[in-house]
Amino acid sequence: MSSAAGWPRYLYSAVLYVLLPFIVLRLLLRSGRAPAYRRRLAERLGLFAVDRDQPVGAGEDGPIWVHAVSVGEVLAAEPMIEALLHFYPQSRLVVTTMTPTGSERVRALFGARVFHVYLPWDLPGAVRRFLSRVGPRLLLIMETELWPNLLHYSAAAGCGIVLVNGRLSERSARGYARLGGLTRQMLACVDQFACQSAADARRFAQLGVAQESIQVTGNLKFDRQPDAQCRQQAAQLRQSYGADSRPVVLAASTHDGEETQILKAFEIVRQSLGDCLLLLAPRHPERFSEVSRLAAAAGWQVVRLSRDESPTAADDIVICDTMGDLAVLFSVAWVAVLGGSLVKHGGHNPLEAVVWGVPVLTGPHTFNFSAICTALLDAGAMETVEDASSLADSLLRLLTNTEQRRAMGEAGSGVMQANRGALGRVLGLVDQALARA
Repeated sequence: MSSAAGWPRYLYSAVLYVLLPFIVLRLLLRSGRAPAYRRRLAERLGLFAVDRDQPVGAGEDGPIWVHAVSVGEVLAAEPMIEALLHFYPQSRLVVTTMTPTGSERVRALFGARVFHVYLPWDLPGAVRRFLSRVGPRLLLIMETELWPNLLHYSAAAGCGIVLVNGRLSERSARGYARLGGLTRQMLACVDQFACQSAADARRFAQLGVAQESIQVTGNLKFDRQPDAQCRQQAAQLRQSYGADSRPVVLAASTHDGEETQILKAFEIVRQSLGDCLLLLAPRHPERFSEVSRLAAAAGWQVVRLSRDESPTAADDIVICDTMGDLAVLFSVAWVAVLGGSLVKHGGHNPLEAVVWGVPVLTGPHTFNFSAICTALLDAGAMETVEDASSLADSLLRLLTNTEQRRAMGEAGSGVMQANRGALGRVLGLVDQALARA
């Protein structure tokens, strides 16, 4: 690419360098509530040690690199990463994230089987340093983590690039369209777009991606199933929480502004179902204590999951303040309420509840998972609520109607079954990309 043609990326890089002090300051300010954000800062500049006894490039075929920004993407990528470890044992697997919670999930799920570091900030020098240490032959990017310098320098180094589980909302597509030349340069670096749905594929095509580079492979999240160990943990947890006889509601991945609505709905529910238990799981660790204080101030008897205490009959609310346990906590719930949807965040993945046969209630804001939510709503596995009052009404109806809960759970299982198979299609694209590399 000529210097003239590359000016949008040069301008982007210059702006990023100017903003770097403010990026670092924001990270340090956030670390006041979540100290993990100020650790391993060197990795964000592409500076990290490589184990001399087990270098990143170990294996005769060279590294495969998977980037999953945070917890949700790591969980979605889990079946693919396990398959890559199985089918490509001669390739070292590198997994990057951008958040401490994502990092913790990678280490918990894969341990020393993968090489894990943070993705560097999208600065030319940091990206080049990262690539010189890793030397990947293939980059698999989960969903829509598109960074101009990351893609440019990876492609320039001869690394194949596949966007896996690609999704693009209408709002995101409009934002990329406004960037014009920078977006076109960025997307031109990607060899293959493996999209979740036809709507996602259409939006990428409207941004200028060639049709032959786009395939609809489906959503990897449908291929994720609890293993035997997870199911055993679920059975033990249900017994510990008395969930076979006591109504349990899980409000999962909640954001600021949602807990107040959920607590109001819970108060209405408890007027009719005095033994109902609420599991409240804030999305961000730095808000655990804040939400715990909010629930206690409302007069509820609160316990915290991190203290390893099983709730007694006298306890009202469990604050789920640990990382990595949410997936199995869904198994305890009679009904799940999805956070990020009662405020304009866009919602979170409902399949984590559906996989356990749990009915789902969601707010009106689900644009992050629109295709999944539409399928579940159409099948009758999910219902939409608008506010605390309608949430309370739906909870009371479902918690007192075993047959309706069972029907919604079966409908969700049907959606899961009908949409599986993305993993096999993605692995086919990986085979082709590795052959080209």
